[in-house]
Amino acid sequence: MRIKKAMLVFRKDWREIKRNWQVILPIIVVPIMISVFLPILLTAIPSLATTPGTPLSGFEAMIQNLPNHVQEQLAGMTEQQVMIYIMALYFFAPFFLIIPLMASSVIASDSFAGEKERKTIEALLATPISDGELFLGKMLVSFIPSMIVTSISFLVYSTVFDLLSFSIFNGTLLLPNLDWFLLIFGLAPTVALASIGLTVMISAKVKGFKEAQQISVILLIPILALVFGQATGAIIFGPIVITALIGLFVIIDLAIFRTGVKLFKREEILSKIA
Repeated sequence: MRIKKAMLVFRKDWREIKRNWQVILPIIVVPIMISVFLPILLTAIPSLATTPGTPLSGFEAMIQNLPNHVQEQLAGMTEQQVMIYIMALYFFAPFFLIIPLMASSVIASDSFAGEKERKTIEALLATPISDGELFLGKMLVSFIPSMIVTSISFLVYSTVFDLLSFSIFNGTLLLPNLDWFLLIFGLAPTVALASIGLTVMISAKVKGFKEAQQISVILLIPILALVFGQATGAIIFGPIVITALIGLFVIIDLAIFRTGVKLFKREEILSKIA
């Protein structure tokens, strides 16, 4: 398998996708909402942290499962500071797994299904490259933009939150930290690759972009489970948990890629079109 051949598919697809606002708009709007509005909402309305409607008792399970050094740090904070700290550094963390998943699934849904709608699939499948190179190229055109969007969103979120919370935490900058680096540059890419591989396989089987996108939404369920687990304190995204999840998704990614290449048959796709 030659990476140069796969990059040819990447460059060709990206030229088409970047002109398609049906694909581009969702991967811009959602990250902005998460990386800008969440920290603004959390820090601009500090009274939420002390109102009867939002007691810290709702975070007791999460706080109890935090590492000892974090609990000691929280012990010296006010109720408002604890609320903002927990929400910003832990409760919102899984949302940054939704960004690459959402961005990559939108682009991956367009991979083969979009080619069918644009009537360019025959020329693509006739390209003199292997099935593995074609499949990898389709994955890269989803993976690279989604990770760029995720990295920028992380930088914006950290900057906005630190600027707004600087005075609240007496000049302490809370982000970025080790947990978030592992989350953004370790777990997010492996989660995105698993989603992309499955979505590209779906896109090769269905007739159109919208159908592929609707089916790929199902892939959000495992990530939403992580969000719920973090919110309830059942899972805490610390270094050990994140590293274990990275290892798990690496294995899943390899299995999905091997299965995807094995199941991808361009002759079968051409016969369905004909």
